[in-house]
Amino acid sequence: MNQDKTLSMLGLAQKAGKVASGEFSTEKAIKSGKASVVIVADDSSDNTKKMFKNMCDYYKVPVYYYSDKETLGHAIGKQFRASLAVIDEGFGKQIQKHIGIGLE
Repeated sequence: MNQDKTLSMLGLAQKAGKVASGEFSTEKAIKSGKASVVIVADDSSDNTKKMFKNMCDYYKVPVYYYSDKETLGHAIGKQFRASLAVIDEGFGKQIQKHIGIGLE
């Protein structure tokens, strides 16, 4: 249930233009301080996960490993996406709330 809410929130954020997706854009959003939350697909490589974990720790951005590349991409109307950053505080908080529930 919560997975659906999280994915539909991601879809809304994308429609509002508040999602940076793909490795390069996600990294740029984190480093520029725009990212309010980062989501990395659970089936991403260990290197990708580690890179984003370290980067998010350094820039103090919450990071979640969630779902899979295909589902994440589909949620925002794209093909596979290993990583994405939500660049809106409101959407970020909502998504964190739903993901948090799903991970407990």
